[in-house]
Amino acid sequence: MTNPLYDPYVVLHKVYGGGAYLRQALSDTPIEEKNRARTAKVVYGVAENDLWLDHCIRSFAPKSPKLPVRVLLKAALYMLLFMGKPRYMVTDSAVSLLKKLGKGGAAGFVNAFLRAFDEEKLALPAERAARLSVQYSFPPFAVSRLLAQYGEDAEQIMRHRPARTFVRFSGRPAPDYLALPHEETPFEGLYAYPRFQRDEGFDRGEYTFQSVGSVAVCGVVEPCEDLLDACAAPGGKSVLLAGRCGRVTAFELHEHRAKLIRSYAARMGAANVEVFCRDSSVHDPAYDGRFDAVLVDAPCSGYGVVGDNPDIKLFRKEEDIAALHAAQLSILTACAPYVKRGGHLYYSTCSVFEEENDGTVVAFLKQHPDFCAEGAASPLGHVRTRFGLQFLPHLSMGAGFYVCKMRKKA
Repeated sequence: MTNPLYDPYVVLHKVYGGGAYLRQALSDTPIEEKNRARTAKVVYGVAENDLWLDHCIRSFAPKSPKLPVRVLLKAALYMLLFMGKPRYMVTDSAVSLLKKLGKGGAAGFVNAFLRAFDEEKLALPAERAARLSVQYSFPPFAVSRLLAQYGEDAEQIMRHRPARTFVRFSGRPAPDYLALPHEETPFEGLYAYPRFQRDEGFDRGEYTFQSVGSVAVCGVVEPCEDLLDACAAPGGKSVLLAGRCGRVTAFELHEHRAKLIRSYAARMGAANVEVFCRDSSVHDPAYDGRFDAVLVDAPCSGYGVVGDNPDIKLFRKEEDIAALHAAQLSILTACAPYVKRGGHLYYSTCSVFEEENDGTVVAFLKQHPDFCAEGAASPLGHVRTRFGLQFLPHLSMGAGFYVCKMRKKA
């Protein structure tokens, strides 16, 4: 049997050592199939609790171990603390793996560390921001922004939540699906499952996987004849909105992702979705005045969906926020002329940071007086901001999305 730490170590080393994203690293790594679920649980769990595990290592190690040993210790500590694995098993597996990797010189240190580690002796930082950063493994810059923007709700936003799989059915779900433990959402056909095994129904287009935040954004979009989804990948919004609009044009920068949207639309029977490989930040006069509505689901920090993508906390830096704000404004500016007079421009992100949300809308409206913000509504719990709706994890079934509805003056 493969060492239980081997596959997680290989995947995590690609993430910490090579800057790979978790999903890609898992996809690119040959993993023992019967233990794939366990491996995924460990690597996602380590990323989600990264700063907490760093704190554990700092508290019991005289000096910071080199990267390979640090990665192995994080995986071992996760199995020990969060999966309840026996200490002797975790320790023996870690020592054995080090020797297999040709790093036997560190075996004594790792053996002593894991045998001496005692969670009850850990002391959290006294200062609130530092404590929250360690406790929820949010980078200090993100904690500072959340505290400044949300105050007492900041901790609720950062708190870890049970995993949910959101499944959107094309029609009424078959009885077998409804017999599984599930939670209803405010949206027709969308259910949340603690566990859901993909089956042949997915290939037949009976259902797809789509987050509640994505569906909530689509819920703000009014039915129309011609809609442009300007940043369309992976295609969930284009396909859902194809059921409400006469035609959906989808722009995607990368050809391989454009192919995925076409495949997605074909699987779900959305024949009225046409996909083009285009850079939405570059204005094309050929599209001016063509669409009743344009949806800009802009690139963003992703800090509203770290529950599903914990490696965001590893890679996003504070300086990225300003660059993303500029990119968001660039895409809105390029796409605004595509909206017919009297039509709508929708702006959305999966961020909880004001600079990327209302902040981007403010900058856009200052430059484009021919647009005005309109009120939007949603049955999903949210906070109403100056210009839009902010969905927050503790109010919105785990979703951290933003959407603003704007109208081009007639």
